[in-house]
Amino acid sequence: MIPLKDNIPSYKKPIINYFIILVNTLVFIYQYFFLHSQTDIQEFIYTYGFVPYRFLTEFSTYWYTILTSMFLHGGFLHFLGNMWFLYIFGDNVEDKFGHIKFLLIYLLCGILASFIQFVFSTTSTLPMIGASGAISGVLGSYFIFFPTAGVLTLVPFGIFTRIIVFPAVIFLGFWFIFQLLSGTQTFALQVVLGREIGGIAYWAHIGGFLTGLITAIISKNSRKKQRYKTYWHYI
Repeated sequence: MIPLKDNIPSYKKPIINYFIILVNTLVFIYQYFFLHSQTDIQEFIYTYGFVPYRFLTEFSTYWYTILTSMFLHGGFLHFLGNMWFLYIFGDNVEDKFGHIKFLLIYLLCGILASFIQFVFSTTSTLPMIGASGAISGVLGSYFIFFPTAGVLTLVPFGIFTRIIVFPAVIFLGFWFIFQLLSGTQTFALQVVLGREIGGIAYWAHIGGFLTGLITAIISKNSRKKQRYKTYWHYI
């Protein structure tokens, strides 16, 4: 399912959301248009990507990769998909958190997403790259803040497609369940085969989503408490 747009307008210009998209775009352009060969690209990814085993054994040298990895992408579709999801859902979440808080939570979600993936693949020597973990955190916060928002969605049915409006709670709930099932299946397959499997880092998506969800719940509850305090203060 591909989201086309939501029906929640943003009331402030989402400058941080645009800034994050810009940084990702500039890194992508450098990665694929300024590096001279495929070997250079692979070396760049391995240097700045998050490699779980290397992070565990050489933390003092490669600690920064838990941050830099969330600005790298493995190809145009990977980059485009991530930036599209961030563009659609990020502006409203930034509205709720505010600019600086949104940036900090975005980075926190990306870091914890990488850490959760690390827990499930501590011996992996494959670099993990992409903004998906941090963006999953944005989706988790959107799930709490805007559960009834309408998400205009392109749904493929074989050679045919339909455009359907789903409530955000259904669209994002289905997305999360898919990540959970896929992550469990991949982990079980790795255990059976006794070796790591490359591909999508589903546990990073799950970890990022849950981080964003929890931070949104905390923020929502703290606002309620603040409103109650203000109300009784003026009686």
